[in-house]
Amino acid sequence: MAKRDYYEVLGVSKNASDDEIKKAYRKLAVKYHPDKNPGDKEAEAKFKEVSEAHEVLSDKQKRARYDQFGHAGVGGSAAGGGFSGNPFGGFNYNGQTFDFDFGGGGMFDDILGSLFGFGAGGARRPRRGPDYQTSVALTFEEAIFGTTKNISVDGKELKVKIPAGIDDGMSIRLRGKGGPAPEGGSEPGDLYVKVKVKPHKSLTREGAIILSEEKIDMVDAALGCEIEVETVDGKITMKVPAGTQSGTPFKLSGHGVPFRSDGDRGPHIVTVIVETPKNLSRKQKELLEEFKSSKKRSFWG
Repeated sequence: MAKRDYYEVLGVSKNASDDEIKKAYRKLAVKYHPDKNPGDKEAEAKFKEVSEAHEVLSDKQKRARYDQFGHAGVGGSAAGGGFSGNPFGGFNYNGQTFDFDFGGGGMFDDILGSLFGFGAGGARRPRRGPDYQTSVALTFEEAIFGTTKNISVDGKELKVKIPAGIDDGMSIRLRGKGGPAPEGGSEPGDLYVKVKVKPHKSLTREGAIILSEEKIDMVDAALGCEIEVETVDGKITMKVPAGTQSGTPFKLSGHGVPFRSDGDRGPHIVTVIVETPKNLSRKQKELLEEFKSSKKRSFWG
């Protein structure tokens, strides 16, 4: 189902002020809050929709990207097909089943089951071995494109396949690679591998979107230019049109994070920052004064 326009969700115009957006959000948040509507799934969905719209429209940079690129410009769940929930499901690698854990009750249920022998819903099940935990460090690029890492658990080496698009803080569950089954138990425990992604020197990430900034001088902004932009795919030449204002975002489609199994990728959003020179020579000052005077003359005819 297509996402609704965020301004429509909050019931405000596209030129609404920050205060108008805040007031509209508070009114709707109170109306649809789960505590006021216990068990009402429709109200719960409305509350999430309103909260998502407010998160974007209350942030100046996100709002600017949304105004220019729509939902594709704001990442996360707003980009569609992001990493909310469990986007990876499970997969097999060298005969080993891999699952993903994003927090929540899965691991807690396994721990309870290991201690007391109860599964989901309180059903009794055979005792299993304890779960183990470890971590793996990835570069920014390894998290984007995926990789294979060797990890050591109790002195036995394991290969872990890291899927493209995994994010910092996610965990991979390797079934049966935890502690051995206790006497009379049926199966070993699981191994949880938590992912830690090292920050990039110039790129950041919001869900399926990669963000960066590029600085240009005011002459290039006024006349237009071409600049080299660093992306995860290497350097790309990007055209900056004449008259570009500071803070203008540009979208490089398909250079972001993979967010679907078919390899589709989000965009890379480049925000152009126009720098004003601080130390001008006498000649440069004279030229700027001449330009300033010519603007006044053309205005007054």
